[in-house]
Parts: sequence; C-alpha cells; structure tokens
Amino acid sequence: MLRNIFIVILLLFSLRAVAQEVHLADTAESKPLKLTHAEPLYIDLIRDLGAHKGEKEWNIGAGLTDNMGYDRYEFLVEYEWAPINRLGLEIEVPVSLYTSNSRDPKPEQNRPADRIESVKLAAQYTFLVSARHQTSMALGTITEFELADLNRISKDNMVEGFLFNPFLVMAKRWGSNMHSLVYTGPRVHFPFHKSGTETGYELNSSVHYMIPNTRNFIGLEVNKEFSNGDFHMVARPQMRITINEGLMIGVVPGIPLVRGEERLSSFVRLIYEPLHRK
Repeated sequence: MLRNIFIVILLLFSLRAVAQEVHLADTAESKPLKLTHAEPLYIDLIRDLGAHKGEKEWNIGAGLTDNMGYDRYEFLVEYEWAPINRLGLEIEVPVSLYTSNSRDPKPEQNRPADRIESVKLAAQYTFLVSARHQTSMALGTITEFELADLNRISKDNMVEGFLFNPFLVMAKRWGSNMHSLVYTGPRVHFPFHKSGTETGYELNSSVHYMIPNTRNFIGLEVNKEFSNGDFHMVARPQMRITINEGLMIGVVPGIPLVRGEERLSSFVRLIYEPLHRK
C-alpha cells in the first residue's frame, strides 16, 4: 500500500516537472528573437531593440553643463515599457535650471529662465532582428510638447509649441563583446508664438565594449546636430556599472568638439529595470 502511494506521488511530481518544462518552452518559443545591444547613455533608446512584451524601465538622470556665461543643471525622469513584442513606449519630463557664472557680464539679461522643458511622448518599433548578421533596426518617433518658462507659465500660456522627431536606429554586434549603434533623424519644431517651422538634423553614433558575462560596458557616444546653419558635436565617453539585480548606473562626461557656447559637461543616469530577468 505504502509502495503504491509512493509511486503515485512520484508520478505526480514527474508530471508536474514535465508540465513546467513544456510551459517554459512554449513561453520562450512565443517570444521573437532579441539580440543584446549596448545602448548609449546620453541619447538613449525608447526601449531595448527587439523588446519583449512586459519589459519596463525607470530612468532618473542629472547633469551639469558649463556654458560661456551660465551653468545649466538638467534633470529628467522617464518611464519606458513594451506593451507588445518589439514595440517600446516612453514618457519623459526633463527640467532645466540655470545659474550665472563669473564669465557673464550681464547675468540677469543673458541667463535663460528655469523651465520644465517639455513632456516627451515616444514610440519605437523594431522591424528587423537578424541573428545571421547580428543586427537590429528600428523606426520611432518622439513628440515633445514644449512648456513655457516657469516665471511665465499660466493656464493660458502653458504650451509654447511642439517638436516632432522621427528617427531610425541601426545596431550591430561585432563578435561577442563589441557593439556599434547609429541613431539619426530630423527634428521639426513648430512654435506657437510665431509662424513657420524650424528644422534640424541629428546624427548620433556610438561604439561600446561590453565586459564578458556582465551588463557592464565602456564606450564612446558622439552627438552631432545640424540646426539653423550651425553644427554642434559633443563626444561623450561613458561607462555603465551594475549595482545589483535590475539596477545600473551610467556615468557620462561631455567634451565639446565643435562647441559654440557649450563647454565641459557631466551626466549621470540611474537605470532600474524591475523583473528584467523575467
């Protein structure tokens, strides 16, 4: 009798284990292919290329830029998630605060006003994931609703315009640890206080080395922007370090190569991916 009970219990546990393996296999098979790509830290992506449904991420960023006559402190909070496979959505709120420095002869006149820059809504869809070529490609768009300066904001004057930024992302892995990425597209600004539009174009490229068997990397991001006949280029060496499960920090100094009014800068990004292993 006891022997039969033991056999039944053993059979039930065996069936349970088989059912779990089948469920995990079905779950894995239901998800499309996703390649690991190193994501730049300053101009980051809306979501991982080839994102799987249910992925999500919180970002908190803070930075300081030294300009010729003033210093700019920037802060941002963003939330990104994947409602379906390969589609990423994001909402971001950036804030800029300004202080005068010793190089400004007329600080009250030249220093920009503090402002909540905008509310940014973005979407990105990965339309190509090639295991053979270790390449992923995505199309996306960012729409920014620009807000008025904090000292002028009111119910009647809250939104000053919006900015439309369609973009293309192309990423490739070179062997096991080297990664490259290009993020490019036009920027079209529609101000409400004057007629017409303002256009520009950005081309951001990056290359990273990912430390084997970790999510840590070191690399270089180069941001290039053409706007109103001007050209700006900033090199941003960077590194990302894993603190614990799902929590990482990125450190990004900025070195202007074609600088205009901008001097050295620094930026830190805290990245939290809840349940990212699942």
